[in-house]
Amino acid sequence: MTRLVSTAKGIGRLEDDGETVALLDLDAADLGAALGAGLDIASIATAAVRDGVPVAQAQLIAPVPRPSKIWAGGYAYADHRTEVDYNGVAVEPVVFPKAPSSVIGTGEQIRFPKAAPDEVDYEGELAVVIGRRATDVSEAEAYAFVAGFTIVNDVSARDVQKGRIPGRAANVTAAKSFDTFTPMGPALATLDEFADPDDLHLRTWIDDELRQDARTSQLIHPVPALVSYVSRQTTLEPGDVIATGTPAGVGHKQGRFLRSGTEVRIEIEGIGSLVNICA
Repeated sequence: MTRLVSTAKGIGRLEDDGETVALLDLDAADLGAALGAGLDIASIATAAVRDGVPVAQAQLIAPVPRPSKIWAGGYAYADHRTEVDYNGVAVEPVVFPKAPSSVIGTGEQIRFPKAAPDEVDYEGELAVVIGRRATDVSEAEAYAFVAGFTIVNDVSARDVQKGRIPGRAANVTAAKSFDTFTPMGPALATLDEFADPDDLHLRTWIDDELRQDARTSQLIHPVPALVSYVSRQTTLEPGDVIATGTPAGVGHKQGRFLRSGTEVRIEIEGIGSLVNICA
């Protein structure tokens, strides 16, 4: 498994079971910039090493700090539809955009917006990073356009999403696009050594309590279907991100919202752990 990271000192490859970052000799500030410049993921992963540092000293940032687009999936797991009493009739995927300016990396703080600080919720999700331009691709060819997987926390201000703020209409994109509302990382894992990229274990802890525990094989619309669908709505550019949706276990149906000092840790096998503290 190749796990690539973006750091304050450039692109790196995790080695020694994730203890060391091998900094790569690439003329790009981060993975998003490298993909956007036309480098393919294999060339990035096999680039020469210029230095090595312990991961604790590497200052990881989001793998793709400013994608040109973020698309996120909604109502993506049957158990999540049940827990939120979804009564929609959508057969196709439910997708919506998020602001790229909402991205932060692992270890950074989730900040509650002044406009809506009281009902901030988490959503642990597998995210797809696009490796090359994709327009109207089929499900069969979708993985050929994927650079790899990362983890996203689709943080959500539920009162904005549901229209509970006086004077504001319900707005899912606004609710999920506040600054710091898309933690991403810690790494981009390439697809070549996943035994089954469509069946990964996803778990989310709030402090030390396990809240979400699912497998991505339970997605209603698997990754190839989602990539194909989104590529028919808009051209996907290298470095664009698709968050595939969250399983059951979110906080808002029980009124269990995030609070200052809360730690959110999302783990997906083969990728690592995305950890953020709420400010």
